Amino acid sequence: MEHSNFSIRGYKAADNTPLTDIWFAASQIAHGFLGAETLLAHKQLVSDIYLPQAETWVAELNGKPVGFLGLLENHIGGIFVDPACQGQGIGRKLIAHGLSIRSELTLDVYARNAATHEFYRKLGFVETSRRDQDAQGLPFEEISMLLKK
Repeated sequence: MEHSNFSIRGYKAADNTPLTDIWFAASQIAHGFLGAETLLAHKQLVSDIYLPQAETWVAELNGKPVGFLGLLENHIGGIFVDPACQGQGIGRKLIAHGLSIRSELTLDVYARNAATHEFYRKLGFVETSRRDQDAQGLPFEEISMLLKK
């Protein structure tokens, strides 16, 4: 789907609250199995550490942030789209943007997040490994994936 008023730009400090809200809304759907307490703790980390410290790219539609891509070198630390805007190609465009500035992209996705895992697979990401625990040591299987130009 084409958006005439769609753009991707670099992160600004004023983006912190709207992007944190997007992260939380999308995470409640995609990562609800983590539980409310864990999601609230992660929300604070997203706001205080991850958004400001990553190379964050903001997807805007009609001047309003609707998603973001956070890169740590070639690794996608996070990609989230406002649930009200999902299914419109925004995530695909964010991945394409990341691949336009990197020769390859890696990411980790929860195995229980089947829809997102399938989204990445359709974009051409291939599984490189699996772990029984996530990066925080929680007992949720994670899949590492790779996409090359």
